[in-house]
Parts: sequence; C-alpha cells; structure tokens
Amino acid sequence: MTRLAYLWDEGKCVACMACVLACTGNYPELARLEEPNPMRRWLASNIRVVIREVGKPTLRLVSCQHCENPPCVHACPTGASHIDRRTGLVELDYSKCIGCKACIVACPYGARWLNPLNQLPMKCPGPVCMELVERGEKPMCVQVCPANARDFGDIDDPSSSISVKLAKYKTERMLEHMGTQPKWFIIPRRGS
Repeated sequence: MTRLAYLWDEGKCVACMACVLACTGNYPELARLEEPNPMRRWLASNIRVVIREVGKPTLRLVSCQHCENPPCVHACPTGASHIDRRTGLVELDYSKCIGCKACIVACPYGARWLNPLNQLPMKCPGPVCMELVERGEKPMCVQVCPANARDFGDIDDPSSSISVKLAKYKTERMLEHMGTQPKWFIIPRRGS
C-alpha cells in the first residue's frame, strides 16, 4: 500500500515563501485576476502562513493535512472529496463537486479555500502538483525549497526519504487530538 505524506522541518525553514509562490503555479488563471484594492492582493496558494503566538512567535506553514480520518471527506455529500486508494492523498473530484462548501467548513485546519472564478473549493495538491505526483515526482513546494525543509513521499516505504526522517526526528502533527490522523508531519525547531 502507498500512503503519501508531507513533512515540514520548522528548524530548517528560512521563511523565504518559495513554497507558497511555487504553489501558485497550480492556478495561473487566478494570477491575472484584477483586484480593485491594491492593498488586498493575495496569492492563490494551497499553503497558508500562520503566525503562532505561543511563547515566542513562530511561523507555521499549513496546507491540506491529508488526514486518514478526514472530516472534509465525511462531510461531502457527493463523494467528490475522497481518499485516493492509490496514493492515500485526500483529493477532490470536480466532476462530482456541487460547490456546497461542506468540505471547507468541515476542515479543522482551514486548508481549503474558494476559487473566486468558479466558486469551487480548492486544496492541496493542485492540478500541476498532481501531475508531478503521478509521474513519481515531488510536489512543487518540495522541489523549490532552498533549505530542504520540506519532504514528500510514501510513509509505508521504510527506505523513502520521508520515512527515514520520521524515524530519525521527533515529529508532531497539528490538532492530533481531534482524531483526524493527519499525514502532514512537522519536525519542530530543535531547542523549542
């Protein structure tokens, strides 16, 4: 079985936002949107930047957690949100999506967002990244990280780079107490 997962090393991350910018490549049509207020520009990215203010303020990068028990999938009335049996990733089948937004509301991570053009939910991985994954490559956010702070791979393969890191380092997962079983692992900053 294959269970693809993401890993983010908080201590290696230099907050350059290369991953966020690379993710926008999934949505080139949104880059051309005219925003009447230039102070409200936004990036069409599946990666959210969150500043945690527990003790010393720290940056957290958040995207779809690819939960093994995903609330978004359970909330979807049509089966558009589903776990892909080949990859273990939480995906969206737009041919089944009715735009009800139940998945957006159900996601405790705030990882889904609304496409302003078609009013449908969006999530990681985007279409370009899905093509990369299907070719056996890593998503754009992982490929462009200059600090090697991101990884992606099969956690059921003990020789994969992500499995080696999971075995080597202490990791945490966001909102783990909710029982969602996220497959988005964080190596916390050492000494934090």
